[in-house]
Amino acid sequence: MKNLTLSAEERLIEQARLVARSRHTTLNAAFRQWLRQYAGADSAEQRYRAVMEELKQADAGRRFSRDEMNER
Repeated sequence: MKNLTLSAEERLIEQARLVARSRHTTLNAAFRQWLRQYAGADSAEQRYRAVMEELKQADAGRRFSRDEMNER
């Protein structure tokens, strides 16, 4: 595991520690969880962009009316 040094206002850090303590965890554990979610979001965004790029070539052959597009 690699160490990371961050800077934030002391008051904000103390508030975050209190929240972590109320959730029976540590600030480090909470940050690692956030970092995993953040990194996953980038991955999901990249997959989304790749799919949209592929679908850009799709052609329905004609334009649909508003009613046709909202039909269920």
